[in-house]
Amino acid sequence: MVIDIENLEKSFKDVKAVNNVSFKVKEGELFAFLGVNGAGKSTTINIISGVLNKDGGSVKVCGYDISNNPEVVKSKIGIVFQNSVLDKKLTVYENLKYRANLYGIFGSEFKVRLEEICELLELKEILKRPLMKLSGGQKRRIDIARALIHNPQLLILDEPTTGLDPKTRITVWNIIDKLRKENGLTVFLTTHYMEEAAVADYVVILDGGNKVAEGTPHELKNKYASDFIKFYNKREEAENYFSGLGYTVNSVRDYTEVELKSTAEVAKFFKEKPKLFDDFEVLKGNMDNVFLKVTGKDLKDV
Repeated sequence: MVIDIENLEKSFKDVKAVNNVSFKVKEGELFAFLGVNGAGKSTTINIISGVLNKDGGSVKVCGYDISNNPEVVKSKIGIVFQNSVLDKKLTVYENLKYRANLYGIFGSEFKVRLEEICELLELKEILKRPLMKLSGGQKRRIDIARALIHNPQLLILDEPTTGLDPKTRITVWNIIDKLRKENGLTVFLTTHYMEEAAVADYVVILDGGNKVAEGTPHELKNKYASDFIKFYNKREEAENYFSGLGYTVNSVRDYTEVELKSTAEVAKFFKEKPKLFDDFEVLKGNMDNVFLKVTGKDLKDV
């Protein structure tokens, strides 16, 4: 396991920030760690990376206990923060060089590593440019390069695409996918975009410092998310019929939406009321539905 956490505890005075939380992250996995602000995500990340001391439980990263081997653990981790920590007045080269020096990477060793990073993230053409002259997508590539300069085994991405335009978000995710496929990198992700969590290998959801759900996206959607039929033509007939059967129905200007127990019910209703189905759409539940059902909150609103 790249991360192995058992019964983690952390309090700040009377506030229980992390309450008996356990989870594991496998090598090469894209692991999504979800929760609203204040759920305990940042506290957990700070403990994993050695910034905070835990009150109880055990934390192992790449086989090393964080309490006994903090410096070794730190060398195994790279972090991309939501807000960039790069020096905007320095060039790309200078930012990466100073970061590498902090890890004891100098001279020919730095030159070799820089060439590897430049090839991986296509940075050669912008090495001499100051950060302030770069686009949002280019800056994010440098943030990732900074986190990878010491060749870590674990990359922590703390809301890496928040505030980025859709095109830049796609660019960032293409880079992350490439790193996982070509380097076998393990990625630990926090995000407010549920479509990003939907492609994770495994998901843990926190609420109020407690782990409230975990599983693959498929498992979580099957367990917590409802499926829906949207009727576009026979809206009134659909509302009357399904309401009479006790189903949750939501009617808006363009359609009537019926919440199902599973998409398997569609076949049954199609047989019983075929005339309702002249213009309809069947929708599977998604990770937004899962998060709302588990926590009672909507990540889009925080």
